[in-house]
Amino acid sequence: MQLFSRTAATPEIRAARLSFFVAMALLGIKMLAWLLTGSAAILSDALESIINVVAAAFAVFSVTVAAAPPDKRHPYGHGNVEYYAAGIEGLLILLASAAIIWESWDKILNPQALPNLGAGILLLVAASGVNLWLGLLLLRQGKKSGSLTLTADGRHVLTDVWSSGGVLLALALVMLTGWLWLDGAIACLVGANIAWTGVGLIRQSVAGFMNESDPALLQGICDLLRDNRHPAWINVHRLRAFKSGRSVHIDLHLILPRGMTLALAHEQVEALEQLLRNHLGPEADVMIHADPCAEDCCPACDADPCDLRSQPSEASPQWSPDTACTPLRGD
Repeated sequence: MQLFSRTAATPEIRAARLSFFVAMALLGIKMLAWLLTGSAAILSDALESIINVVAAAFAVFSVTVAAAPPDKRHPYGHGNVEYYAAGIEGLLILLASAAIIWESWDKILNPQALPNLGAGILLLVAASGVNLWLGLLLLRQGKKSGSLTLTADGRHVLTDVWSSGGVLLALALVMLTGWLWLDGAIACLVGANIAWTGVGLIRQSVAGFMNESDPALLQGICDLLRDNRHPAWINVHRLRAFKSGRSVHIDLHLILPRGMTLALAHEQVEALEQLLRNHLGPEADVMIHADPCAEDCCPACDADPCDLRSQPSEASPQWSPDTACTPLRGD
């Protein structure tokens, strides 16, 4: 697998590669700023940038693997690798935060003078501007492609921007007031802030591995079905859906008129599958089970005329995650 080859690179792979090379460059800038000033706050920012480099390398690996099509060993694709990457990135962030707080505590108790502070601040401002641009780019591409890895990497990069902003504020206050202990204090706050980000990424990773319910995804599917409902689609139940990398896996039960021929029922199932793929992308894996209607389905059925109707039609079902995800008639 060629992680940095120029061929067959998807937009998310190119974004992950860009993140890696930019992170390498910004790490060099921040280390230079630390060497010039000896600031604990700048060192905390540089330590986080080391994590950025490692996380970006994981991102390149995971989005490259996730882009591979399903095979015999992985019939559902390789998208879950992104949850590994997000979890590892979260753990690395927690380690970085512990290192930052450990290094900075002594600077609060024993503050030291900070030489070349003006030059260090200018380097940090430049690095923060580039990081802001990169973070927004990663978030936009992650949202567009549904990539958890790029989204996690983008949030991490933006966290770095906020951290750098706190560091810049601290250093400006040090220059104005001469309170050298602020250098270590802000560094500790930076460490606590990125620890919170790490916990959030680990939480996302665990939710992905456990196929945790995604209310927004389920609501979007229900809205799509309701807005494009065919009269033959009497009701939907046992709806389940989860994301795995770029793919969305969906299965549901579709209730159709029991007098419908097998050929017509197959046409309706195919039409619904195509509707879902058009909305969620060609990578969507859709499985639909057709159920015959029963007498208690008549009030929600719009089929007219119908020789099997035993009750008048009342109103079309207003599908929502609460109703569509629930089994009907005790089945």
